[in-house]
Amino acid sequence: MSATNVSRIAIAAGVAASTVLLLAGPAAAHVSVQPQGEAAKGGYATLNFKVPNERDQASTVKLEVNFPADHPLSSVTPEAVPGWKIAITKGKLDKPLEVHGRKITEAVTKVTWTADGSKIAPGYFQQFPVSVGQLPEDADQLVFKAIQTYDNKEVVRWIEEPKGDEEPDSPAPVLKLTAATEDHHGGGAAKGDDDHQADDKAASAEGDKKETHAASSSSSDTTARTLGIIGILIGIAGVAFGVLAGRRRTA
Repeated sequence: MSATNVSRIAIAAGVAASTVLLLAGPAAAHVSVQPQGEAAKGGYATLNFKVPNERDQASTVKLEVNFPADHPLSSVTPEAVPGWKIAITKGKLDKPLEVHGRKITEAVTKVTWTADGSKIAPGYFQQFPVSVGQLPEDADQLVFKAIQTYDNKEVVRWIEEPKGDEEPDSPAPVLKLTAATEDHHGGGAAKGDDDHQADDKAASAEGDKKETHAASSSSSDTTARTLGIIGILIGIAGVAFGVLAGRRRTA
C-alpha cells in the first residue's frame, strides 16, 4: 500500500470519527442542575435546572422535578419564568424537620413547570431557578429525578442514579454539595456583630464630619455677615466725614 493511500485512509477515518462525535454530541445533553455560586452543606442556595431540547421536530412543554425524599428540604421557592406555569406539590414528612426552632411537618416533593405561551424549541435550552434550603449536612450530593415532556407526547425520564464513574443512559440531575460554611447561607456571608459595629462607627464618623462641616460653614457665614456690616458702617462714616469737612471749608 502506497503512502498516498495510507494518508487517504487516515483522513477518511478521521472524518468518520468526527461525524460520529458530532452525532453523539446532542444525544449526550440531558437535564442537569447547577447552583448559583456554591451549594454548601447546612446552607441555602439557588439552583438552576437546565433543560435542553434534544428533538429536531418537537418542543419541550413540561418539566417535573422530584425532590429527594431521603433529604427533604424545608424551603423550596421557584422563581417565576415568563411563559411557564408553576405547580408545587407537598407531602407529609415521616420525621418532622426542626429549622430555626420550628418543626416542619411537610415539605415540597415536586415542582412542575408547564408551558403557558412559551416552549423550549429545537436547538434551545431553558433554565428554571429554584431557591432551596436548608441543605443537609450529612450528604455529599442530592439527586433530583426529572421528567421532560415534548409537545408530540414523548416523555423522557431522567431518573437513573449514577453508579461509579459510568454515566447511565438517562441520568438524573445530581447536585454536588460543598463543605459547610460558618454563616450557613451558601451565598454572601451574613454580617456579624463586628461588621455592624464597624458600620455604626463609620456612620457616626461620617455624621461628625457633616456636623463639623455644617458648623464651619455657619461660622464662616456669620463672619462674612459681620465684616459686611462693619464695611457698610465704615462707608457711612466716611461719607458723613466728607460732608462735614466740605461744610467747614465753605464756612
